[in-house]
Formats: sequence, structure tokens, C-alpha cells
Amino acid sequence: LNTGKHPLGIPPPSEKDWPKEDEEDSFLLDPDRKRDGLPQPLEIINKLVMQVLESAIEIIEREEMLQGAQKLKVQPKKCFPTAEFQVTERANCLAVSGKYIFVGLSVGLAAFNTCDFKAVCAWDADKTEICAIHASDLGNECHALLAVDEMGLAWLFCFHKENFLLIKILNEVVDISQRSTCVEVVLSRGGDYAGILLQGNTKAWLEIYQLPKDSWLTEMEKNVGAAEELACSERRSNSSSEVGTFLLQELPVSAIQADVELDAPVLLLTVRPPRPITGTSFKGPLDALKEVDDGSMLGLGYNHLIKDSQWELQEAIFRSTYQEYLEAEGVIEEEIPRHATFHFLLPSRILMGPEMEVRPDIPVGIGVHWDGNHNFCLYLLNHSLKEKADSDLKPDVVWPCAAPIACSAVSSCSRYLALAGEDATITIWDKHLGYPLSVTAILEERFIRSIHFL
Repeated sequence: LNTGKHPLGIPPPSEKDWPKEDEEDSFLLDPDRKRDGLPQPLEIINKLVMQVLESAIEIIEREEMLQGAQKLKVQPKKCFPTAEFQVTERANCLAVSGKYIFVGLSVGLAAFNTCDFKAVCAWDADKTEICAIHASDLGNECHALLAVDEMGLAWLFCFHKENFLLIKILNEVVDISQRSTCVEVVLSRGGDYAGILLQGNTKAWLEIYQLPKDSWLTEMEKNVGAAEELACSERRSNSSSEVGTFLLQELPVSAIQADVELDAPVLLLTVRPPRPITGTSFKGPLDALKEVDDGSMLGLGYNHLIKDSQWELQEAIFRSTYQEYLEAEGVIEEEIPRHATFHFLLPSRILMGPEMEVRPDIPVGIGVHWDGNHNFCLYLLNHSLKEKADSDLKPDVVWPCAAPIACSAVSSCSRYLALAGEDATITIWDKHLGYPLSVTAILEERFIRSIHFL
């Protein structure tokens, strides 16, 4: 209780209560010295070590977070081979048909069984290198093989009872200077038809063959005993001979061509690239209308009334207008296309005539588009002899596109057709009804190189 008798005052300073650290050189001391009593050099080392530890802890925490996020993602399943087979020669290609795997080697062909993955047969009669191979199951343990060697020859084989039988070289000629090179082969599902794309010195064309598989099956069944007897004799001869460098030399090599002769395939169609559009040969509109009514060349742009002089005038106007651009980029003359993509097509409303007897699992036509061309052309496989003899076969149906077709694909049911243009647009066609279902535009400055149905 302050009664107010004595006034309050400030006590005088006292030096005995001052801290001992408050000296004249106190500003030279480390502020953390009171907490850390280490000497000055060790304190610096301690700080550096602590910084390293903190950085390491941050890195560890970051890695743990990434590992936790990675565990939350769906991990792909790792698959390991269940079996393997080995050949000493280089394997270039393979095809699967039924229970067999056919491998194209640097020297000949080899066949392996998928049940035990053992080699069952080999063919190396001509010591040729196989670069591409297609196979199709014909039924009754018979398979059709179409192979292409390094010289561009198309070899047609029949594989039956674990034996290769060479039927024919489709593009073999006597004069080697007239030989054409096979660049692509396709076998239809079921082995009813085969197609090969050939290139000559200045031209290209497509040949479609019908394979007489019914007569092959009948003939092979008649010669099963002879084939097995020859295979046994060949096996004995190989076992008595010296062992070569080829791993499959001791296997039964097919040599039954002398006793078994199968019918050669029949050439159905020869499809050539479309001709460049030139001036009209019609004398008047009536002649052009007659061709349109007949259905000849409908859709290819040939039935027009533009004269050669009008084409020349149009080209002269174009060159004079864009002369500076043509000089900078160079003029590219129109060339005849040398590569085509083709598909075998099952029956549909577009590819069926009123009196055609067809089976739903056998192709009735082919669809072809050539590089740099806007048209997808469809050809029937039942042309008459007169039409087959024609050097310039006309398509039965033409589907024009706004841009040149870059690639195409057909669904497994053969009903849907996908066409990808060079302008990065994809059009899905319903082949059964004959009209497009959808058109999808991809991002600009994109070029579609391949397209597939899943």
C-alpha cells in the first residue's frame, strides 16, 4: 500500500549486476556461441554438415513421394517367353498359320510346330534368302505360303503333312531383262486368292490370282503315302550325309515335286494405275453421256468435255500467275504411281451383282488405291474373259476423296473401311451400305502413315 509519504525515485545504476559477457569486444563473438560452445572452425564445419544432411533428407522425401505415386499407377505386366526355338541362319520374317510357325531365313524356309516348338521341316533347295512371307490355312492340315526373296521373286508354296511343295514362281520369266520385281504380297483369309504388286523399269501393276485349293487338297490326300515314303528316304539320306552348317539339315527336306504336281494358280485380274487425265476424245456431249449411261470409267474423271487446248491454256495461266513460286520450289511433273495398297473384300451390297452366287467367307472383290491418287477403286473378281483380256481394266465402283489417300485399313468383318488422306482426315466408310459414317480431322501439319482397326 502506497501512502504517498515518500516519493518514488529511480535507483542508481549498479555495475555488480552487469553480465560478464558485456565486454568491449563482445561484437566479435558468434551470436550462437552461447548455445553452441564449439570453437569457430568446428562450428563452420558443423553448419556445412547440417546443410548436407538437410539436402539429403529433402531428396529422400522427394524420392519417397515419387515411389508412392508410381505404386498407385497401373503397372504393366511383365511377360517372359515360355519357349523358344533357335536357328543358325538369320531369321528375316515369320508367319503363323494353324499350329505352325513359318520362318523366312537367309537360306530358305523353316517350319516349327507351336505345340512343342520343334522344327519339323525345312526348304533350302535354291539357297535363296526369304525377305517376306504370308501364310493362310487351307484346312485339312494344308497351308498356302507366299514368299518374296531378295531378288523380288514371288514363290508360291503348299505346306502339307510337314512338307514344303513349290508350286510356282509367279513372276518368273525366261528373259532376265524383262523380269519384274515383287514389292508386296497379300493372301486372302482362307487362301482363295493371292495378290502381288509388281514393278518394272517404268511401270507398276497388280496381279490377282485364284488359288485352286480344292484341287490341291484332293491331290495332296491322294499322295499322302508317297509323300511320307519320300520324307523317310530323305531323312535317311540326310542322316548318312555329313553335317553342314545349317541347323535344320537333318530334317526332312521337301523333294516331292517330281511325284506330286499341283494345279497352277489362275490369273484373274491385272490392275494398272489410272492414266493421267488428258483432253477429251468425244466429239460432243452426246458421246460423253453414252459413256456415263454405260457406266464406263464413271468416277475417274475421264468422261469430261475439256479439250487439250483448254488444259494448255489453264496451265499457261497458272504458270504466269505463280511463276515466282514455281521457280523457287521447282516444277514437279505428274508421274505414274508405282505403289498401291490393296485389300480383299467380302460380299456386300456394293460388290454383289443381282445374279451372283457368293459365300459370306470368300472374297468377291478387291479395293485398291495408288499413291498420290484421290480415288479408292473397287474391282469384282468375277470378270468375264473379255474383260480380263482388256489391258486397261475399269473399276466397278469408285469412291473419290477430297485429298490423295495416304493409307487405308479394313475391319476384320470386312464391312468397315478407313481411308486416311494426306490432309490428315480419316473417313470411315460402311462398305455394306456404301456411304461414309464419320469424318475425323487430325491436328494440322500431321501426316498419317498407318491406320488399323482394333
